[in-house]
Amino acid sequence: MTSLPTAFLALPLPIVQLSLSAVLKCGQSFRWTAYSLNIDSENACLPTHEYRFCLRDRVVCLRQTPTSILYRTVLPNPQPNVDQRKLHEAETLLWLKDYFQLDVNLASLYEEWGSRDKVFSEIKDRFSGIRILRQDPWENLISFICSSNNNISRITKMVQNLSKEYSSPLLSLSVPDGSGVEEIYHPFPPPSALAHPDVSARLRSLGFGYRAEFIHRTAKMLVETHGNTVHPREQDESSEQWLRTLRDMNTEDARAELLKFVGVGRKVADCVLLMSLGKTDVVPVDTHVYQIAIKYYGMKASPKGKMNMTPKLYEELSTKFVQVWGGYAGWAHSVLFTSDLKSFSLHGLPPPMSPLSTPTKNRKKRSREMTDLVPTFSTPPSTSSLSDSSTATEFACSKSPAERVKKRARK
Repeated sequence: MTSLPTAFLALPLPIVQLSLSAVLKCGQSFRWTAYSLNIDSENACLPTHEYRFCLRDRVVCLRQTPTSILYRTVLPNPQPNVDQRKLHEAETLLWLKDYFQLDVNLASLYEEWGSRDKVFSEIKDRFSGIRILRQDPWENLISFICSSNNNISRITKMVQNLSKEYSSPLLSLSVPDGSGVEEIYHPFPPPSALAHPDVSARLRSLGFGYRAEFIHRTAKMLVETHGNTVHPREQDESSEQWLRTLRDMNTEDARAELLKFVGVGRKVADCVLLMSLGKTDVVPVDTHVYQIAIKYYGMKASPKGKMNMTPKLYEELSTKFVQVWGGYAGWAHSVLFTSDLKSFSLHGLPPPMSPLSTPTKNRKKRSREMTDLVPTFSTPPSTSSLSDSSTATEFACSKSPAERVKKRARK
């Protein structure tokens, strides 16, 4: 049995339902920070990283084992009262369930997509646990305005610089590697902070380029149209609250509202529809997705190899993927998109084998044996219990992976 790290609680959830190492690095959200835990042990049940995210009033810290998400809440003014601490942890748990959309059974979706699509069937085991986040629409909108002609690394830097420049620090916290280094955490700034006249020039000086004007004008439009009032018992401005109402609109109407903002074209609008507004069948399309469609799904390349994304081609590609994957096509698209990223070229592959390790001819067999140890379930996980361990955790972590494989081989 493996004990929990200090102050962490456990949410029973197998990796086939959520892989933090994939979901938080595949270009959906750009403010999660990953820290290596410098684990010396080869025990596969021990978390190797901690992931941190700053909300408006707290920092959420996550770690992952094969059977659980470990989480804790860090507040700027820690509450000494036990009941108050439990309340804040309960709030964080509700946020986690909503943010990761844990009411959706991802394993059953993977099976459905695999049965409909041979291409997906061939990658689903290696890229398991990739689900769409349900993000704050305001942060999601600005993040994808930054994504125009950009890569994940630069978008991450922009979004984090935006927070540091226009949002007051919430708290500082030691990084979890034992070095004693303190990290300062900033929430994402509200629209009113980015609507000031000098924002565009300042963002240009920080390397945002033409996106600086888009960000400023979008924030200004939001504030002028929907205000910046913060209602009692609410942390968000009225313009942020209005953006959340787009979740209740049909897809076409919500898209039309998003397209009114400066710097928002069809792809950016569709990313926001999918990643924060709950439109599960929306498939954002760019040249990367077009290349996937040509490579795997029989789409014809443009004449002379040009990747000119016309509205007609965009609609054709989007419709094609919905036909292949169904009502959660946007989710399936994210898995294919991630699998084709260079930064994920080694994801899900076994580590390099040393001369003393398992011979090559036995690798496939061992891989199948290890796959058998990954727990699965057919219904959404129950997350109402806040326990420090579970029967599955005790089983999975009672022995090393190698010991468990040997035990199975003797049976």
